[in-house]
Amino acid sequence: MVISSLADTVLRQIETVQDTVNETLFEPVIRIGVTGLARSGKTVFITSLVANLLDRGRMPHLVAAAENRIEAAFLQPQPDDTVPRFDFETHLSQLTARAPVWPDSTRAVSELRLSLRVQRAGLLAGLQGPRTIHVDIVDYPGEWLLDLALLDKSYAEWSGEVLGRLTGRPEAEDYLARLAETDPAAKLHEPDAKALAEQFATYLTAARDAGYYDCTPGRFLLPGDLAGSPVLTFAPMQGEGTGPRGSLLREMNRRYEAYKREVVRPFFRDHFARIDRQVVLVDALGAIHKGPRAVEDMRGAMADILGSFRPGGNAFLSQIFQGKRVEKILFAATKADHLHHSQHAKLTAIMEALLRGAADRARFAGAGTAAMAIASLRATTEDSVTHEGQKLDVVRGVLLDTGKAAAFYPGDLPQDPGHLLTPARAGAQSWLDQDYRVMNFAPSPLTLRPGDGPPHIRLDKAAQFLLGDRL
Repeated sequence: MVISSLADTVLRQIETVQDTVNETLFEPVIRIGVTGLARSGKTVFITSLVANLLDRGRMPHLVAAAENRIEAAFLQPQPDDTVPRFDFETHLSQLTARAPVWPDSTRAVSELRLSLRVQRAGLLAGLQGPRTIHVDIVDYPGEWLLDLALLDKSYAEWSGEVLGRLTGRPEAEDYLARLAETDPAAKLHEPDAKALAEQFATYLTAARDAGYYDCTPGRFLLPGDLAGSPVLTFAPMQGEGTGPRGSLLREMNRRYEAYKREVVRPFFRDHFARIDRQVVLVDALGAIHKGPRAVEDMRGAMADILGSFRPGGNAFLSQIFQGKRVEKILFAATKADHLHHSQHAKLTAIMEALLRGAADRARFAGAGTAAMAIASLRATTEDSVTHEGQKLDVVRGVLLDTGKAAAFYPGDLPQDPGHLLTPARAGAQSWLDQDYRVMNFAPSPLTLRPGDGPPHIRLDKAAQFLLGDRL
Protein backbone atom coordinates (compact mmCIF):
# COMPACT_ATOMS: atom_id res chain seq x y z
CA MET A 1 0.00 0.00 0.00
CA VAL A 2 2.87 2.38 0.77
CA ILE A 3 4.49 1.67 -2.62
CA SER A 4 1.13 2.11 -4.37
CA SER A 5 0.56 5.42 -2.59
CA LEU A 6 4.04 6.67 -3.53
CA ALA A 7 3.54 5.64 -7.15
CA ASP A 8 0.18 7.40 -7.29
CA THR A 9 1.74 10.57 -5.83
CA VAL A 10 4.59 10.53 -8.38
CA LEU A 11 2.15 9.96 -11.25
CA ARG A 12 -0.03 12.88 -10.15
CA GLN A 13 3.04 15.13 -9.87
CA ILE A 14 4.02 14.22 -13.43
CA GLU A 15 0.48 15.00 -14.64
CA THR A 16 0.60 18.32 -12.78
CA VAL A 17 3.89 19.27 -14.47
CA GLN A 18 2.46 18.37 -17.90
CA ASP A 19 -0.73 20.38 -17.27
CA THR A 20 1.25 23.38 -16.01
CA VAL A 21 3.56 23.43 -19.04
CA ASN A 22 0.64 23.09 -21.46
CA GLU A 23 -1.38 25.83 -19.78
CA THR A 24 1.57 28.21 -19.57
CA LEU A 25 2.95 27.78 -23.08
CA PHE A 26 -0.22 27.19 -25.09
CA GLU A 27 -3.77 27.86 -23.92
CA PRO A 28 -4.09 29.18 -20.34
CA VAL A 29 -6.72 27.60 -18.09
CA ILE A 30 -8.34 29.41 -15.15
CA ARG A 31 -10.03 26.93 -12.84
CA ILE A 32 -12.65 28.61 -10.64
CA GLY A 33 -14.32 26.78 -7.77
CA VAL A 34 -17.81 27.94 -6.80
CA THR A 35 -19.30 26.92 -3.50
CA GLY A 36 -21.70 28.39 -1.00
CA LEU A 37 -23.24 28.10 2.41
CA ALA A 38 -26.90 27.04 2.71
CA ARG A 39 -29.12 28.30 -0.12
CA SER A 40 -26.70 30.94 -1.27
CA GLY A 41 -27.49 30.60 -4.98
CA LYS A 42 -24.55 28.73 -6.55
CA THR A 43 -26.51 27.42 -9.53
CA VAL A 44 -27.94 30.84 -10.36
CA PHE A 45 -24.51 32.48 -9.95
CA ILE A 46 -22.82 30.12 -12.42
CA THR A 47 -25.70 30.27 -14.89
CA SER A 48 -25.85 34.06 -14.89
CA LEU A 49 -22.04 34.46 -14.96
CA VAL A 50 -21.70 32.19 -18.01
CA ALA A 51 -24.69 33.80 -19.76
CA ASN A 52 -23.22 37.26 -19.19
CA LEU A 53 -19.81 36.18 -20.48
CA LEU A 54 -21.44 34.80 -23.63
CA ASP A 55 -23.51 38.00 -24.11
CA ARG A 56 -21.53 40.80 -22.51
CA GLY A 57 -23.87 43.78 -22.87
CA ARG A 58 -24.31 44.05 -19.10
CA MET A 59 -20.61 43.68 -18.17
CA PRO A 60 -19.19 47.24 -18.26
CA HIS A 61 -16.82 46.64 -15.33
CA LEU A 62 -15.17 43.64 -16.98
CA VAL A 63 -12.38 45.61 -18.61
CA ALA A 64 -11.66 43.21 -21.46
CA ALA A 65 -15.36 43.29 -22.42
CA ALA A 66 -15.58 47.09 -22.11
CA GLU A 67 -12.54 47.41 -24.41
CA ASN A 68 -14.11 44.97 -26.91
CA ARG A 69 -11.10 42.66 -26.64
CA ILE A 70 -13.22 39.53 -26.10
CA GLU A 71 -13.85 38.54 -29.70
CA ALA A 72 -15.81 35.36 -29.01
CA ALA A 73 -16.99 33.15 -26.16
CA PHE A 74 -18.21 29.59 -26.55
CA LEU A 75 -18.91 26.50 -24.46
CA GLN A 76 -16.81 23.37 -24.86
CA PRO A 77 -16.96 19.89 -23.33
CA GLN A 78 -15.39 19.94 -19.88
CA PRO A 79 -11.91 18.38 -19.75
CA ASP A 80 -12.72 15.81 -17.04
CA ASP A 81 -14.80 12.99 -18.50
CA THR A 82 -15.62 11.58 -15.07
CA VAL A 83 -17.34 14.74 -13.75
CA PRO A 84 -20.95 15.57 -14.72
CA ARG A 85 -21.42 18.65 -16.89
CA PHE A 86 -23.08 21.66 -15.28
CA ASP A 87 -26.48 21.80 -17.01
CA PHE A 88 -26.21 25.42 -18.11
CA GLU A 89 -28.81 25.31 -20.87
CA THR A 90 -31.55 23.83 -18.67
CA HIS A 91 -30.88 26.27 -15.83
CA LEU A 92 -30.86 29.27 -18.18
CA SER A 93 -34.13 28.19 -19.79
CA GLN A 94 -35.71 27.94 -16.33
CA LEU A 95 -34.63 31.49 -15.47
CA THR A 96 -35.65 33.02 -18.79
CA ALA A 97 -38.96 31.18 -19.36
CA ARG A 98 -42.25 33.07 -19.56
CA ALA A 99 -42.99 31.79 -16.06
CA PRO A 100 -39.44 31.62 -14.66
CA VAL A 101 -38.46 29.38 -11.74
CA TRP A 102 -35.35 29.06 -9.62
CA PRO A 103 -33.20 26.03 -10.60
CA ASP A 104 -32.65 23.13 -8.21
CA SER A 105 -29.79 23.52 -5.76
CA THR A 106 -26.36 21.91 -6.08
CA ARG A 107 -26.21 18.32 -4.87
CA ALA A 108 -22.94 17.06 -6.37
CA VAL A 109 -19.81 18.19 -8.19
CA SER A 110 -20.29 19.43 -11.76
CA GLU A 111 -18.10 21.29 -14.22
CA LEU A 112 -18.35 23.57 -17.25
CA ARG A 113 -15.71 24.92 -19.64
CA LEU A 114 -16.15 28.35 -21.23
CA SER A 115 -13.51 29.34 -23.79
CA LEU A 116 -12.77 32.98 -24.59
CA ARG A 117 -10.90 34.27 -27.65
CA VAL A 118 -9.27 37.45 -26.37
CA GLN A 119 -7.25 40.10 -28.17
CA ARG A 120 -4.10 40.92 -26.25
CA ALA A 121 -3.68 44.29 -24.54
CA GLY A 122 -0.62 46.54 -24.50
CA LEU A 123 1.66 48.25 -26.97
CA LEU A 124 2.53 45.08 -28.89
CA ALA A 125 -1.04 43.81 -29.11
CA GLY A 126 -1.22 44.60 -32.84
CA LEU A 127 1.77 42.38 -33.55
CA GLN A 128 0.19 39.34 -31.92
CA GLY A 129 -3.02 37.56 -32.69
CA PRO A 130 -5.78 36.78 -30.20
CA ARG A 131 -5.30 33.93 -27.76
CA THR A 132 -7.71 31.38 -26.31
CA ILE A 133 -8.27 31.29 -22.56
CA HIS A 134 -10.28 28.46 -21.00
CA VAL A 135 -12.35 29.11 -17.89
CA ASP A 136 -13.24 25.88 -16.06
CA ILE A 137 -15.99 26.43 -13.50
CA VAL A 138 -16.36 23.73 -10.84
CA ASP A 139 -19.58 23.70 -8.82
CA TYR A 140 -19.69 21.79 -5.53
CA PRO A 141 -21.79 21.86 -2.35
CA GLY A 142 -20.56 24.08 0.46
CA GLU A 143 -21.26 21.29 2.93
CA TRP A 144 -18.43 19.31 1.35
CA LEU A 145 -16.02 22.22 1.66
CA LEU A 146 -16.48 22.38 5.44
CA ASP A 147 -15.44 18.72 5.61
CA LEU A 148 -11.88 19.64 4.65
CA ALA A 149 -11.32 20.85 8.22
CA LEU A 150 -11.90 17.26 9.40
CA LEU A 151 -8.63 16.12 7.80
CA ASP A 152 -6.68 17.66 10.69
CA LYS A 153 -9.00 16.40 13.45
CA SER A 154 -9.19 13.04 15.19
CA TYR A 155 -12.52 11.44 15.95
CA ALA A 156 -12.20 12.43 19.61
CA GLU A 157 -11.44 16.06 18.71
CA TRP A 158 -14.33 16.26 16.26
CA SER A 159 -16.74 14.61 18.70
CA GLY A 160 -15.74 16.98 21.50
CA GLU A 161 -16.27 20.05 19.31
CA VAL A 162 -19.63 18.87 17.98
CA LEU A 163 -21.05 17.81 21.34
CA GLY A 164 -19.87 21.07 22.85
CA ARG A 165 -21.93 22.98 20.28
CA LEU A 166 -25.10 20.94 20.70
CA THR A 167 -25.83 22.04 24.26
CA GLY A 168 -28.73 24.47 24.22
CA ARG A 169 -29.79 23.75 20.63
CA PRO A 170 -33.40 22.52 20.49
CA GLU A 171 -32.65 20.72 17.23
CA ALA A 172 -30.19 18.43 19.08
CA GLU A 173 -32.43 17.33 21.96
CA ASP A 174 -33.49 14.00 20.40
CA TYR A 175 -29.94 13.08 19.46
CA LEU A 176 -28.55 13.97 22.88
CA ALA A 177 -31.31 11.94 24.53
CA ARG A 178 -30.46 8.86 22.43
CA LEU A 179 -26.75 9.38 23.05
CA ALA A 180 -27.36 9.48 26.84
CA GLU A 181 -28.98 6.03 26.60
CA THR A 182 -26.06 4.58 24.64
CA ASP A 183 -23.00 2.97 26.20
CA PRO A 184 -19.95 3.74 24.00
CA ALA A 185 -18.09 0.72 25.39
CA ALA A 186 -20.93 -1.70 24.59
CA LYS A 187 -20.46 -4.29 21.87
CA LEU A 188 -21.25 -3.02 18.39
CA HIS A 189 -24.74 -3.81 17.11
CA GLU A 190 -25.31 -2.45 13.63
CA PRO A 191 -28.96 -1.40 14.25
CA ASP A 192 -27.80 0.72 17.19
CA ALA A 193 -25.06 2.38 15.13
CA LYS A 194 -27.49 3.01 12.26
CA ALA A 195 -30.14 4.51 14.55
CA LEU A 196 -27.58 6.82 16.16
CA ALA A 197 -26.24 7.96 12.78
CA GLU A 198 -29.75 8.57 11.42
CA GLN A 199 -30.66 10.63 14.49
CA PHE A 200 -27.50 12.68 14.06
CA ALA A 201 -28.26 13.22 10.36
CA THR A 202 -31.75 14.39 11.33
CA TYR A 203 -30.17 16.90 13.70
CA LEU A 204 -27.80 18.17 10.97
CA THR A 205 -30.69 18.77 8.58
CA ALA A 206 -32.67 20.63 11.25
CA ALA A 207 -29.60 22.67 12.23
CA ARG A 208 -28.98 23.71 8.64
CA ASP A 209 -32.63 24.72 8.25
CA ALA A 210 -32.35 26.75 11.46
CA GLY A 211 -29.43 28.72 10.05
CA TYR A 212 -26.41 26.94 11.51
CA TYR A 213 -23.37 26.36 9.30
CA ASP A 214 -21.24 23.95 11.37
CA CYS A 215 -22.99 20.94 9.83
CA THR A 216 -20.28 18.33 9.35
CA PRO A 217 -19.95 15.73 7.95
CA GLY A 218 -21.40 17.32 4.81
CA ARG A 219 -22.22 14.02 3.10
CA PHE A 220 -24.76 13.30 5.82
CA LEU A 221 -26.80 16.10 4.24
CA LEU A 222 -26.08 15.12 0.63
CA PRO A 223 -25.24 11.39 0.76
CA GLY A 224 -25.85 10.53 -2.91
CA ASP A 225 -24.85 6.93 -3.70
CA LEU A 226 -23.19 6.59 -0.26
CA ALA A 227 -26.55 6.60 1.56
CA GLY A 228 -26.73 3.73 4.05
CA SER A 229 -23.07 2.76 3.69
CA PRO A 230 -20.88 2.19 6.77
CA VAL A 231 -18.78 5.22 5.83
CA LEU A 232 -21.84 7.37 6.62
CA THR A 233 -22.95 5.35 9.66
CA PHE A 234 -21.18 7.08 12.50
CA ALA A 235 -21.90 9.89 14.95
CA PRO A 236 -20.08 11.86 17.67
CA MET A 237 -19.65 10.11 21.03
CA GLN A 238 -17.58 10.61 24.14
CA GLY A 239 -15.57 7.82 25.71
CA GLU A 240 -12.19 6.69 26.97
CA GLY A 241 -9.59 6.49 24.21
CA THR A 242 -10.75 4.65 21.13
CA GLY A 243 -12.86 2.17 23.11
CA PRO A 244 -12.48 -1.60 23.69
CA ARG A 245 -12.05 -3.92 20.73
CA GLY A 246 -15.39 -4.61 19.06
CA SER A 247 -17.11 -1.74 20.85
CA LEU A 248 -19.45 0.83 19.35
CA LEU A 249 -17.00 3.65 20.14
CA ARG A 250 -14.10 1.94 18.36
CA GLU A 251 -16.23 1.28 15.29
CA MET A 252 -17.42 4.89 15.21
CA ASN A 253 -13.77 5.95 15.35
CA ARG A 254 -12.85 3.60 12.52
CA ARG A 255 -15.72 4.76 10.29
CA TYR A 256 -14.87 8.42 10.89
CA GLU A 257 -11.32 7.75 9.70
CA ALA A 258 -12.69 5.84 6.69
CA TYR A 259 -14.90 8.83 5.87
CA LYS A 260 -11.86 11.10 5.79
CA ARG A 261 -9.85 8.60 3.76
CA GLU A 262 -12.49 7.47 1.25
CA VAL A 263 -14.65 10.59 0.88
CA VAL A 264 -12.90 13.77 1.99
CA ARG A 265 -9.38 13.11 0.71
CA PRO A 266 -10.47 12.10 -2.83
CA PHE A 267 -12.58 15.26 -3.06
CA PHE A 268 -9.61 17.37 -1.97
CA ARG A 269 -7.22 15.59 -4.34
CA ASP A 270 -9.41 15.38 -7.44
CA HIS A 271 -11.23 18.71 -7.28
CA PHE A 272 -10.31 21.16 -4.56
CA ALA A 273 -6.50 20.99 -4.81
CA ARG A 274 -6.63 21.90 -8.53
CA ILE A 275 -8.52 25.18 -8.11
CA ASP A 276 -6.83 28.49 -8.99
CA ARG A 277 -9.55 30.86 -7.78
CA GLN A 278 -12.44 30.39 -5.43
CA VAL A 279 -15.87 31.96 -5.01
CA VAL A 280 -17.69 31.48 -1.69
CA LEU A 281 -21.31 32.63 -1.80
CA VAL A 282 -22.96 33.54 1.50
CA ASP A 283 -26.57 34.36 2.32
CA ALA A 284 -25.54 36.95 4.91
CA LEU A 285 -28.99 38.55 4.98
CA GLY A 286 -30.54 35.20 5.89
CA ALA A 287 -28.09 34.76 8.77
CA ILE A 288 -28.75 38.28 10.06
CA HIS A 289 -32.48 37.60 9.96
CA LYS A 290 -32.02 34.41 12.02
CA GLY A 291 -30.16 36.24 14.76
CA PRO A 292 -26.78 36.71 16.47
CA ARG A 293 -26.05 33.01 16.93
CA ALA A 294 -26.47 32.36 13.21
CA VAL A 295 -24.14 35.29 12.38
CA GLU A 296 -21.45 34.02 14.75
CA ASP A 297 -21.82 30.51 13.39
CA MET A 298 -21.44 31.84 9.84
CA ARG A 299 -18.30 33.75 10.85
CA GLY A 300 -16.76 30.57 12.24
CA ALA A 301 -17.71 28.61 9.12
CA MET A 302 -16.07 31.17 6.83
CA ALA A 303 -12.93 31.09 8.96
CA ASP A 304 -12.85 27.29 8.62
CA ILE A 305 -13.34 27.60 4.86
CA LEU A 306 -10.46 30.03 4.44
CA GLY A 307 -8.37 27.79 6.68
CA SER A 308 -8.93 24.93 4.22
CA PHE A 309 -7.42 26.84 1.29
CA ARG A 310 -3.76 26.92 0.32
CA PRO A 311 -3.54 30.63 -0.54
CA GLY A 312 -0.67 32.13 -2.49
CA GLY A 313 0.61 32.99 -5.93
CA ASN A 314 0.95 30.50 -8.77
CA ALA A 315 4.31 31.16 -10.35
CA PHE A 316 5.38 28.67 -13.00
CA LEU A 317 8.04 26.87 -10.92
CA SER A 318 5.99 26.91 -7.71
CA GLN A 319 3.13 25.17 -9.52
CA ILE A 320 5.47 22.40 -10.63
CA PHE A 321 7.17 21.78 -7.28
CA GLN A 322 4.51 22.81 -4.75
CA GLY A 323 1.20 22.27 -6.54
CA LYS A 324 -1.46 24.87 -7.24
CA ARG A 325 -2.50 27.46 -4.71
CA VAL A 326 -5.66 29.53 -4.55
CA GLU A 327 -4.63 32.90 -6.00
CA LYS A 328 -7.88 34.77 -5.39
CA ILE A 329 -10.81 34.27 -3.04
CA LEU A 330 -14.08 36.13 -3.49
CA PHE A 331 -16.61 36.17 -0.67
CA ALA A 332 -19.90 37.36 -2.11
CA ALA A 333 -22.97 38.27 -0.09
CA THR A 334 -25.76 37.18 -2.40
CA LYS A 335 -29.33 38.47 -2.78
CA ALA A 336 -28.23 42.12 -2.75
CA ASP A 337 -31.39 42.82 -4.75
CA HIS A 338 -33.33 42.21 -1.51
CA LEU A 339 -31.88 45.53 -0.32
CA HIS A 340 -32.13 49.04 -1.72
CA HIS A 341 -28.80 50.06 -3.25
CA SER A 342 -28.33 52.59 -0.43
CA GLN A 343 -27.62 49.65 1.91
CA HIS A 344 -25.26 47.67 -0.33
CA ALA A 345 -22.14 49.31 1.09
CA LYS A 346 -23.25 48.33 4.60
CA LEU A 347 -23.70 44.70 3.54
CA THR A 348 -20.25 44.67 1.96
CA ALA A 349 -18.72 46.13 5.13
CA ILE A 350 -20.38 43.39 7.20
CA MET A 351 -18.89 40.74 4.90
CA GLU A 352 -15.43 42.30 5.17
CA ALA A 353 -15.66 42.38 8.96
CA LEU A 354 -16.82 38.76 9.14
CA LEU A 355 -13.75 37.45 7.33
CA ARG A 356 -11.17 40.04 8.39
CA GLY A 357 -8.78 37.78 10.29
CA ALA A 358 -8.78 34.92 7.81
CA ALA A 359 -8.54 37.29 4.84
CA ASP A 360 -5.49 38.99 6.36
CA ARG A 361 -3.75 35.62 6.62
CA ALA A 362 -4.60 34.81 2.98
CA ARG A 363 -3.25 38.16 1.79
CA PHE A 364 -0.08 37.64 3.82
CA ALA A 365 0.42 34.35 1.94
CA GLY A 366 0.11 36.20 -1.37
CA ALA A 367 -3.53 35.59 -2.30
CA GLY A 368 -5.99 38.29 -3.26
CA THR A 369 -9.28 38.47 -1.38
CA ALA A 370 -12.41 40.55 -1.88
CA ALA A 371 -15.87 40.91 -0.40
CA MET A 372 -18.84 42.07 -2.44
CA ALA A 373 -22.60 42.38 -2.26
CA ILE A 374 -24.03 40.90 -5.46
CA ALA A 375 -27.19 39.60 -7.05
CA SER A 376 -26.58 36.98 -9.72
CA LEU A 377 -30.06 37.57 -11.14
CA ARG A 378 -31.93 40.71 -10.21
CA ALA A 379 -35.48 39.79 -9.15
CA THR A 380 -36.64 43.16 -7.74
CA THR A 381 -36.95 46.84 -8.56
CA GLU A 382 -36.30 49.75 -6.19
CA ASP A 383 -38.81 52.26 -4.85
CA SER A 384 -39.41 54.65 -1.96
CA VAL A 385 -42.58 54.70 0.16
CA THR A 386 -43.82 56.75 3.11
CA HIS A 387 -44.71 54.79 6.23
CA GLU A 388 -45.92 56.55 9.40
CA GLY A 389 -44.49 59.78 8.10
CA GLN A 390 -41.08 58.27 7.41
CA LYS A 391 -39.57 57.71 3.97
CA LEU A 392 -38.38 54.14 3.47
CA ASP A 393 -36.22 52.78 0.63
CA VAL A 394 -37.84 49.48 -0.42
CA VAL A 395 -37.61 46.83 -3.10
CA ARG A 396 -40.55 45.45 -5.04
CA GLY A 397 -40.94 41.93 -6.33
CA VAL A 398 -43.17 38.88 -6.55
CA LEU A 399 -43.19 36.72 -3.43
CA LEU A 400 -42.10 33.16 -4.07
CA ASP A 401 -44.63 31.54 -1.70
CA THR A 402 -47.78 33.44 -2.69
CA GLY A 403 -47.09 34.83 -6.16
CA LYS A 404 -48.27 38.26 -4.99
CA ALA A 405 -46.46 41.53 -5.70
CA ALA A 406 -45.07 43.20 -2.58
CA ALA A 407 -42.94 46.11 -1.42
CA PHE A 408 -40.38 45.03 1.15
CA TYR A 409 -38.25 46.88 3.71
CA PRO A 410 -35.84 44.49 5.48
CA GLY A 411 -34.64 46.87 8.18
CA ASP A 412 -31.72 49.29 8.35
CA LEU A 413 -28.33 47.61 8.49
CA PRO A 414 -25.86 49.36 10.84
CA GLN A 415 -23.10 51.58 9.51
CA ASP A 416 -20.69 49.91 11.94
CA PRO A 417 -20.50 46.10 11.44
CA GLY A 418 -19.45 45.81 15.09
CA HIS A 419 -23.04 46.51 16.08
CA LEU A 420 -23.83 43.05 14.66
CA LEU A 421 -20.61 41.16 15.28
CA THR A 422 -20.13 42.17 18.93
CA PRO A 423 -23.45 40.79 20.23
CA ALA A 424 -22.99 37.75 17.97
CA ARG A 425 -19.62 36.93 19.54
CA ALA A 426 -21.04 37.59 23.00
CA GLY A 427 -23.72 34.93 22.45
CA ALA A 428 -26.74 37.27 22.41
CA GLN A 429 -30.05 35.56 21.71
CA SER A 430 -31.56 38.39 19.64
CA TRP A 431 -30.84 41.85 18.25
CA LEU A 432 -31.68 44.53 20.81
CA ASP A 433 -32.66 47.49 18.65
CA GLN A 434 -33.54 46.10 15.22
CA ASP A 435 -35.73 43.50 13.58
CA TYR A 436 -34.20 42.28 10.33
CA ARG A 437 -36.44 40.44 7.92
CA VAL A 438 -36.03 38.56 4.66
CA MET A 439 -38.41 37.64 1.88
CA ASN A 440 -38.03 35.04 -0.84
CA PHE A 441 -38.72 36.54 -4.24
CA ALA A 442 -39.54 34.65 -7.41
CA PRO A 443 -37.46 35.41 -10.51
CA SER A 444 -38.97 38.14 -12.67
CA PRO A 445 -39.94 37.51 -16.31
CA LEU A 446 -37.15 38.78 -18.55
CA THR A 447 -37.11 40.50 -21.92
CA LEU A 448 -33.49 40.39 -23.04
CA ARG A 449 -32.14 42.45 -25.90
CA PRO A 450 -29.68 40.78 -28.30
CA GLY A 451 -26.22 40.84 -26.74
CA ASP A 452 -27.50 41.22 -23.17
CA GLY A 453 -27.22 38.59 -20.45
CA PRO A 454 -29.60 38.39 -17.49
CA PRO A 455 -29.78 41.51 -15.24
CA HIS A 456 -27.56 41.38 -12.17
CA ILE A 457 -25.85 43.47 -9.51
CA ARG A 458 -22.02 43.65 -9.60
CA LEU A 459 -21.54 40.34 -11.38
CA ASP A 460 -19.27 42.20 -13.80
CA LYS A 461 -17.13 43.41 -10.89
CA ALA A 462 -16.93 39.87 -9.57
CA ALA A 463 -15.82 38.65 -13.02
CA GLN A 464 -13.19 41.41 -13.21
CA PHE A 465 -11.76 40.36 -9.84
CA LEU A 466 -11.68 36.68 -10.80
CA LEU A 467 -10.58 36.94 -14.44
CA GLY A 468 -9.48 40.49 -15.25
CA ASP A 469 -5.74 40.01 -14.68
CA ARG A 470 -5.68 37.03 -17.05
CA LEU A 471 -7.67 38.67 -19.85
